[in-house]
Amino acid sequence: MNNCSIHTANTEFILTGLTVNHNLEIILFLVFLILYIFAVLGNVGIIATIQLGAGLKTPMYFFISQLAMLDLFYTSIITPNTLANLTRSIKSISISGCATQLFLFGGSATTESYLLAAMAYDRLVAISHPLLYVSTMSNAVCRLLVLSAYFAGFLNSLIHISFIFSLKYWKANVIDHFYCDIPPLFKLACSDTFLNWVVILLFGGLTSVICLFTIIYSYTNILLTILGINSSKGRSKALSTCTSHLLCVSIFYSTLMLTYLKPPSEHLQMNDKLISVFYTVVIPTINPVIYSLRNADVKIALRKVFNRYFRS
Repeated sequence: MNNCSIHTANTEFILTGLTVNHNLEIILFLVFLILYIFAVLGNVGIIATIQLGAGLKTPMYFFISQLAMLDLFYTSIITPNTLANLTRSIKSISISGCATQLFLFGGSATTESYLLAAMAYDRLVAISHPLLYVSTMSNAVCRLLVLSAYFAGFLNSLIHISFIFSLKYWKANVIDHFYCDIPPLFKLACSDTFLNWVVILLFGGLTSVICLFTIIYSYTNILLTILGINSSKGRSKALSTCTSHLLCVSIFYSTLMLTYLKPPSEHLQMNDKLISVFYTVVIPTINPVIYSLRNADVKIALRKVFNRYFRS
């Protein structure tokens, strides 16, 4: 314990980053920069299109714009700092900065889980109960679902942060990652982290169960409704409003669960880093592409907005 206690005076962490190869860091900087620019442009474009598009005022597009804002926010928590660190020989972050980054990112990721569940419920009401859609998914209900998602997400993150930074002793201050994340932080702890992993698995598992149950229940009933539609055109139209959401759900949950919902003994750091790159940078970049390419109304609205504001 004495060997650990000498490190309690540390005021910052050192991040190892993605690689020690300087030439590779230059390539990664360009890749991250391009992906971040596309993420910003894509998500801002989706938000602007929904705000300006006259035919995109339904709850579905309200939730899509909220998802775009959330993606833009949580990639901005990680990516700019990663870009800066790729140009530095020493990649440091203060302990308070680490806690803030972890809190904001964890809260955003958990909020997105609940938001994707709310979007599945929205599709269920729209397809299975179309006559009740306007009254059930009112503006007040939509806003309440979004606020509830943020409340649950950041409360969950606050609980994790409280447990993580209650660990008093650190073996070292070097985090083997390119940002502050839970698994590599636990590897620095001198005290037992079993309770922390129980809290993560408990709350993370609870979030996953609630959200995945909502999504599976919603789409099971949606599928039954679609199968009962006599018109092939009607079935195709109903299904087309769900495919983009299902694709985003599949990508998001598979990467997130691969990182956090597994025992610490199965954490391979390089694998975790690669998965982290995917959900911190790639997912916020491809989500706008999925929603714009898989949704005819968004494509039409994008075209109209472009013609109105960018063509003389």
